[in-house]
Amino acid sequence: MSVADQLDDLEAFEQRLGHRFGDLHLLVHALTHPSYLNEHPEDEIGDNQRLEFLGDAVLDFVTGAWVYRQYPDFDEGRMTRLRAALVRTTTLAQLARQIGVGNVLRIGRGEEEAGGRDREANLCDAFEAVVGALYLDGGMTAVETFVEPLIAPVAEAILAAEADQDAKSRLQEWSQAEKGITPQYRIVAEEGPDHAKTFVAEVRLGRKTVGRGSGRSKQAAEQAAAQAALEALCGE
Repeated sequence: MSVADQLDDLEAFEQRLGHRFGDLHLLVHALTHPSYLNEHPEDEIGDNQRLEFLGDAVLDFVTGAWVYRQYPDFDEGRMTRLRAALVRTTTLAQLARQIGVGNVLRIGRGEEEAGGRDREANLCDAFEAVVGALYLDGGMTAVETFVEPLIAPVAEAILAAEADQDAKSRLQEWSQAEKGITPQYRIVAEEGPDHAKTFVAEVRLGRKTVGRGSGRSKQAAEQAAAQAALEALCGE
């Protein structure tokens, strides 16, 4: 889809972001998946991987600063766990769905037919790239205006469910008490370029796979898999 064909959708998307871009090409850049360029080599905008790298760093800072201000009684460990829960792949993909990133993502036909518009890794990467574009176009204030209202209710839900606690430890306590089994983890897939790799982990109880999750590190993926298992087994 050309930029001209997408202008109405981009204008509506800007409204959801709460920011009107001075340089609209930054936004288009953030929404261009590598698969689009594979099928449209004539396109001059480029894919969103560099903006994703920048947005990841900016998002970590903005989220960490917000947690620091919002929860003055939290120690370093609790702040770190909450920030990690807020910026993990699953959470960012949910936020991307909330603002309709998948609808405006420029993506190759093959990737789209494979469900790429709703793939967690694609949505997370695009969300981070949009944050990077916001930072370049409007500075930290634009990012804070966009991010903070999104993460506030998510943080409340995470804390209410104690989902910021160590999911692997909680799953091990439950499985040993209820089943007499120690969970076993394995990395089943690695996706994306080396600088922004996403790992996919599964956790098994005995011979049964009870959870699957993804993250930017093997440890984060295992934590996400443990959380998925807790939600499936215990309703957490």
